[in-house]
Amino acid sequence: MEHALSPTTLSELRRPRPYPAVSVLTPTHRREPYNAQDRVRLRNVVSEAKRQLEADPAVTRERRADVAAQLDQALGEVDLTHSEDGLVIFAAPGEHQVWSLARSVPERVVLSDTFLTRNLVSAQVSERPFWVLSVSADRATLWNGGGGRVTEERSGGFPMTRRAENFDPERLERVGDMPSTFRDEGTRHFLREADTALGALLRDRPRPLYVTGEQAALSCLDEVGDASRTALQIPHGGLAQGTPEAVWQAVRTVVESEDLRTIDTVTKELESARGRKEFAAGVDEVWQNAREARVRLLAVEENYRVTVRDDGDHLVPASTDDLDARDDIVDEIVEQCLETGADVRFVPDGTLADAGGIAGVLRY
Repeated sequence: MEHALSPTTLSELRRPRPYPAVSVLTPTHRREPYNAQDRVRLRNVVSEAKRQLEADPAVTRERRADVAAQLDQALGEVDLTHSEDGLVIFAAPGEHQVWSLARSVPERVVLSDTFLTRNLVSAQVSERPFWVLSVSADRATLWNGGGGRVTEERSGGFPMTRRAENFDPERLERVGDMPSTFRDEGTRHFLREADTALGALLRDRPRPLYVTGEQAALSCLDEVGDASRTALQIPHGGLAQGTPEAVWQAVRTVVESEDLRTIDTVTKELESARGRKEFAAGVDEVWQNAREARVRLLAVEENYRVTVRDDGDHLVPASTDDLDARDDIVDEIVEQCLETGADVRFVPDGTLADAGGIAGVLRY
């Protein structure tokens, strides 16, 4: 199952497909007893997707069989023993994907000529993603963090290992002290290469960066690097060949502290915008401004969900049973704001109680 959504992957998911491109969404649960019915619910929603394929006169018999087979293959790849909060299956002629999300999704089936990606985008943003670069004299490992975990990132040239001809561990052992290792020109060259690869990746996928390593390694990287200079340094060796759990425990306190600082900054900016009359609150007002590309900063409570319908002029409360109900309107707003260049921040529940769970700072 897929977890990490890069700009390249998102662009690929959004490209038009031969009709029908099927998106199947269902909420899942991490713990018992709530996850007991996840398997049955998933099979039912996949069956509903097949029923819609069967009933759609625009779908040829050949394509119906192809996409149904793709749905079956995707169903066989789902691992509910490691469920998060939502599951998305994409299936089209000749292809399928399964995505596990750390954010709940509404149960629905959509047939179109593109996949429904807004829930993936919203889930990624809500995880507050970050990078961790772990360096040593002979290895640089990049970790993809967010949602209370890290995983090893294998792209952009990472992990990087120093070439054997440039690294003599026996000579370094004879030197006897680690600081001398990082004065070695070969080591400095290796760390400079790691910094260059990091810079290229950050240009394509910018996010907060933390760097771990022995203090001598961090000092050397600071001297020879450029992209890593703005990172928060965490003096902790041994993580370039460590486990994801070891890396997370090493950076957890700093990451959570930075999250709190970000939340404080967001609330202050919202208050300032309110005084300047550049403030929007509530799902209807924020949605109106998002469609006009007026939102510069969007703040959303982490578990804020609301079902609405569009009456032509405004969004009004609705029941999930209403035929025209939109129960993922928050994810629509998030994606719309990101598409128009807004900064999107998720904050703890209750932070925006006086704004109805969602608020924005306007551009004008």
